[in-house]
Amino acid sequence: MDSLRAFYNDHIVAFFNMAIVPLLGQIILALLIVVAGRWLTQWLSGVLLRLMRRSRLDETLTKFLHNISYWFLLIAVWLFAIQTVGVPIPSVLAVIGAAGLAVGLALKDSLANFAAGVMIIVFRPFKAGDAITAAGQSGTVEEIGIFCTLLTTADNQRIIIPNASITSSIIVNTSALPTRRVDLLFTVSFTDNLAVAKQTIEAVLKQEARLLAEPAASIGVERLTDNGVELFARPWVKSADYGVVRTALIEQIKTALEAAGMVTPYRQQTLHVHHLNSPQQS
Repeated sequence: MDSLRAFYNDHIVAFFNMAIVPLLGQIILALLIVVAGRWLTQWLSGVLLRLMRRSRLDETLTKFLHNISYWFLLIAVWLFAIQTVGVPIPSVLAVIGAAGLAVGLALKDSLANFAAGVMIIVFRPFKAGDAITAAGQSGTVEEIGIFCTLLTTADNQRIIIPNASITSSIIVNTSALPTRRVDLLFTVSFTDNLAVAKQTIEAVLKQEARLLAEPAASIGVERLTDNGVELFARPWVKSADYGVVRTALIEQIKTALEAAGMVTPYRQQTLHVHHLNSPQQS
């Protein structure tokens, strides 16, 4: 009995020494590779980020390449750790390839967003810092990520839009060009002197130092409405000054027109009541 027990003990110890101990060593080594590899990945991607910023590469492209490099390095670390455990890399790639169709179908939306992000980076319809309207949302581009784009609205809200939704919709970039035209409309009465009204608007525009001399501002009659005559003023400004200049001109021109004796007409209706004589009683 003792000899049988000793036999089994010897075989268990031998199995443990031959199989378990090396496997535990491989697992511990793989964990160390993952920990050290993750630190090394962060360091290398940080070095790449600093090099790209020193070369004054576009910030949007810089962040995108930084994210891509980080994930590719991290995947390489995990593959090396898996190989350390004893799993051959070709077998892992073969399994991934066999499951590629299922993974592609399951992650089709994510892959579409990734492809859209690459298109945004390559064709550059906008960059970080631009004010855009896309997918029905407006704001300033904060960051273009691998799968989504972050916008910040004027009232300081963050909007996260999937990249595929952006590339499949109309994109309006109000910061793409250095200058913008300010379109203003004002209504005066039919009895007002149009020449005086246009001179009043022109005088206000000449006093606004932030307006551009070229292209020159245009002033004229837009149309006749039910309320009065609609005049337009179309000066040009730098894109960065658009909002503040537009607000200031609306107030200044309205005040100037009222000072010139022109009151903005409002919608009104005149009701005429006709009294019909009742037929005489016989």
